[in-house]
Amino acid sequence: MRVAVLGGGRSGEHDVSLASAAAVREGLAAAGHTALDLTVTREGRWIHDGVELALTPAAGLLGCDVAFPALHGPYGEDGVVQGVLECLDIPYVGSGVASSALCIDKVASKQALAAAGIPQVAFRAIERHQLAADHDRLLADLDSLGRPVFVKPARMGSSVGIAKVHEDGRELLAAIDAAFAHDERVIVEAMSAGLEVECSVLGNTDARASRPGEIGLHSEFYDYAAKYEPGGMDLVIPARISPAALSTVQRLAIEVFELCRCAGLARVDFFVDGEQVLVNELNTMPGFTATSVYAKLWQADGLAYPELVDELCRLALERYARSAAEGR
Repeated sequence: MRVAVLGGGRSGEHDVSLASAAAVREGLAAAGHTALDLTVTREGRWIHDGVELALTPAAGLLGCDVAFPALHGPYGEDGVVQGVLECLDIPYVGSGVASSALCIDKVASKQALAAAGIPQVAFRAIERHQLAADHDRLLADLDSLGRPVFVKPARMGSSVGIAKVHEDGRELLAAIDAAFAHDERVIVEAMSAGLEVECSVLGNTDARASRPGEIGLHSEFYDYAAKYEPGGMDLVIPARISPAALSTVQRLAIEVFELCRCAGLARVDFFVDGEQVLVNELNTMPGFTATSVYAKLWQADGLAYPELVDELCRLALERYARSAAEGR
């Protein structure tokens, strides 16, 4: 199989994406496939072998059988590149346009999950104009979340732009303002005292969940350094939670995957406090670096990295064939 692996991109997660793409190419090569390096620059140009590509609708991509968009954040994981790949008429790994756009937006996805009765932490969404209009009213509304709270850009990943806030007033407003540097919409979430637990999902219409892993932190919260620097966190597999809670995590992981109409893969993050299980968020293109959780969870279940990326490409071909048969 000939696979175009996209890395880089226009978001603040450009460097993480390059590392993910390099690992994916290595895994595909180990699985016997031909992996082509396709870098999306910070300006959005698509480069292969030093040459900028001219993208032609319905003409495919570099003669490849499938594309693997190992892109994170806006302009990569949010449906934009997925739409380009649809126009090129090439199968691609991961969720489609609508699912990608929904899941990257922490506000929209949490609202969708809330409508379906999925248990979550309490949250508030803030638009930029609200911050400028009335600080006092905004702070009063956020008081109901308690302290500390987490302030996040709505459509960024890899913990970019996130702050943990213990106090009201100036500290909270500064964190919100800093998050607005990354997005026009910000989310403020209540803190959960539970363990941070993650579960990998793999499949299309027959998705399955890995054994959940527990995130052991050496810092105050799961920040960028904890995710991507060696030794930044400890991953305990399986998570040290009760059998009932473990089963609930796996059930909810598949439930939210299907609810959001995801495909191929996702990592679903949870807080687990005793028997209480709360969904935190769903990532449609989790990291694929050497320290990333998604692949490690499958490796613990006996699915080696080359086998994993091979299966993801085959799932992409399966979904493409099904859509073609349905005339879409």
